[in-house]
Amino acid sequence: MTDSPENLEQAKQPERAKPRDSGDVMWEEVAPPSDKTGAEVIADFVTRLPPKPGVYRMMNRAGDVLYVGKAKNLKNRVQNYARGVGHGGNRTARMIAETANMEFVTTNTETEALLLEANLIKRLRPRFNVLIRDDKSFPYILLSGDHEAPGLFKYRGARSRKGQYYGPFANAGAVNTTINALQRIFLIRTCTDSFYANRTRPCLLHQIKRCSAPCTGEISKEDYADLVKQTKGFLTGKSQEIKTRFSDRMQQASEELDFETAAIYRDRLQALSHVQGHQGINPQTITEADAFAVYEEGGQFCIQVFFFRTGQNWGNRAYFPRADKSYDESEVLEAFVSQFYDDKPIPKLILLSEDISQPDLLAEAFTSKAGNKVQVYKPQRGEKSDIVKQVLRNAREALGRKLAESATQTKLLKGLQDVFELEKVPRRIEVYDNSHIMGTNAVGGMIVAGADGFAKNQYRKFNIKDEELTPGDDFGMMREVFTRRFSRLLKEHGEQRTTDTDDDASIPPWPDLVLIDGGAGQLSAVETVMDELGLTGKVNLVGVAKGPDRDAGRERFFRTGMQPFSLPLRDPTLYFIQRLRDEAHRFAIGTHRAKRKKDTLKNPLDEIEGIGPARKRALLHHFGSAKAVGRAAVEDLVVVEGVSQAMAEKIRDHFLA
Repeated sequence: MTDSPENLEQAKQPERAKPRDSGDVMWEEVAPPSDKTGAEVIADFVTRLPPKPGVYRMMNRAGDVLYVGKAKNLKNRVQNYARGVGHGGNRTARMIAETANMEFVTTNTETEALLLEANLIKRLRPRFNVLIRDDKSFPYILLSGDHEAPGLFKYRGARSRKGQYYGPFANAGAVNTTINALQRIFLIRTCTDSFYANRTRPCLLHQIKRCSAPCTGEISKEDYADLVKQTKGFLTGKSQEIKTRFSDRMQQASEELDFETAAIYRDRLQALSHVQGHQGINPQTITEADAFAVYEEGGQFCIQVFFFRTGQNWGNRAYFPRADKSYDESEVLEAFVSQFYDDKPIPKLILLSEDISQPDLLAEAFTSKAGNKVQVYKPQRGEKSDIVKQVLRNAREALGRKLAESATQTKLLKGLQDVFELEKVPRRIEVYDNSHIMGTNAVGGMIVAGADGFAKNQYRKFNIKDEELTPGDDFGMMREVFTRRFSRLLKEHGEQRTTDTDDDASIPPWPDLVLIDGGAGQLSAVETVMDELGLTGKVNLVGVAKGPDRDAGRERFFRTGMQPFSLPLRDPTLYFIQRLRDEAHRFAIGTHRAKRKKDTLKNPLDEIEGIGPARKRALLHHFGSAKAVGRAAVEDLVVVEGVSQAMAEKIRDHFLA
């Protein structure tokens, strides 16, 4: 049950007073009764609400969504907020006090309302809902189905390629380990289709017994198809059946005195046993399940997820959702699980560490979405209960590590506040660096750090576009980077500083501290940009210059209003700044190298207007290389299909220029 981004944006407009059809749902957009906020506003909406299931959104005066909720009966649910009593000083009271407008959508069932609620929470990230902070995509194993010799690949993203997908795996390492094991057991290729098509002799993987080399006919198509079938069986939970088959074939080969074949099956049996013995928790009574456990300490929550597929443990991942301290563990777990499967395949069994309020409703919603029966419950005894206890133990340990790291990071951030005389402890630090070779392929890099360490999803790269810059002009490059960065920041967020409405409470949109790789010159160039944008004195800028002979530990720090200074060699804050600067340098130079490599691989024919993929292919097939095309005469060029006299002259002129 989804709503498009366009419809979601339109749904924020409060001035309409009529239902609006949005595909599967009908939003009720009703103008608020006045400029008031709180229970009085909510009470006015109650009089116009139907006693039907649906989803509601509570918004403040600025139109920001504060909370998204679902209800079996919209009228009764919203009426609870309208009473305005019994909420004390908790999050609900604060949420009601800020509410200036509401919007509603009715659904056919409460199940549909639950699915729509999860979708909207992930899209809108309301401040008073439980939010998943880390929502990276999971990797899968793809057994391709669009090639005569299917291959095994690590795969992320939309499942657009034909084939069978197996997963999810908790991380790329778990996928790589499994693929390596499958190579040893089933000898399935892992090379790209283009590599496969251009082989004339077996590659190294065949020599070390990791591939059966179907590319050069070392194995027949029928035998390779049998290996693919065995791989599918293993990945769908038939590992014991395959193990028995390998054992029988090894015994048969041994009896026939074919010891070379027997040794092959012996090695594959050993590899299979190794995989089964090194998968961590391998349940005996579970084929396909996800196990969730939540642990709370110090007002912070950790949810640990273990993935079990084909009777094997395919890894685990820890999440640290953002949730108000007033939530209890079961509420956080229920909200988390309902959002978790918005864009992921749902297993047949979901095990929980806490009893949630509506397990049957959640199971019904997941069953509807998955197309097969899904169970959701907290196991009380037996192996399933033992597994959940193990998952809970991992959640407790992960949160302990997180809290320890946060305490250390907090001390380091406090050190930055003291060293640079900031008004408050910085929550967002931006570090800038440039990278180029003699002015070519120039790029700027920005990294971001906060209370939780590096925020890599907020890193940004800037391709230097100003063609009038003198090659190698670091000051000019820094001016361009800061002009683009802070012009956009002003456009998107105005001069608004950190507020309680930030999506991630630890990383607000505006930086509290900006570190620049360079000395007084770079700092002066940046200050000029800030003055032009009207931001003078509103952003804390610090230049970090390398010390004499570029020695680490002898850095000089420049800040307007302060004399340049250095920190003691063993100062923890100095080490922290060095780490920030080194990360910015790594990111900038990595971006530069990628750009340089891309330019190196460019074909000169791509620069000629009118030469598309078809003409380029025809020219390269005819002459063999772009260099040969450049040496060709006009008379030779016109012979190529699709190349006219005028185009041939244009090609010749391009290479003569």
